[in-house]
Amino acid sequence: MGNRAKTRKYRHSDPVSRERVTIEGVTELLREAAAKHPDLSSIAFVCIGTDCSTGDSFGPWVGTMLTEAGFPHVIGTLAHPCDADRYEELTVAIPKELTIIAIDASLGKKDETPSYRIARGPLYPAHAVGKRLTPIGDYSIAGIVAPSSVKPYWAIQHASLFEVMGMARAVADVIVQAWQFER
Repeated sequence: MGNRAKTRKYRHSDPVSRERVTIEGVTELLREAAAKHPDLSSIAFVCIGTDCSTGDSFGPWVGTMLTEAGFPHVIGTLAHPCDADRYEELTVAIPKELTIIAIDASLGKKDETPSYRIARGPLYPAHAVGKRLTPIGDYSIAGIVAPSSVKPYWAIQHASLFEVMGMARAVADVIVQAWQFER
């Protein structure tokens, strides 16, 4: 009961308006971000998650694809994840003048997968599994990789790798298109 009350209070204290969308909604958000911040050297992509969990690898898959495409400021890849153990160390080193686009996995309702939650504002990493990491992002994209469960670690671990990789590819492709980045 105590954890539920804390979670509810934490959710209600979130001042950011979030929207559940398909990849078309992610495209709109990223086109808006690219129009406001066209210089890629002023953008940092923080791709949160781990390579040790199927669902939680969504962020690192996106980061890996962006790194392979040659994007300059990407934090969090499959080889070098921005996971809960390294999150604070990696994010505190981001120069303050950079605009941050945060990308992470999320759990949702049974009928919400695969889809995304977007916001013009920060996301709360590891929220679905009960951790409280520092919020991050001027823009945020959370890939809903599995339905929420009383066992969130189990739910995110057992997400479909095929769906997670497809969602990550779709987001990476939209980022490349939004900034018209030449590979």
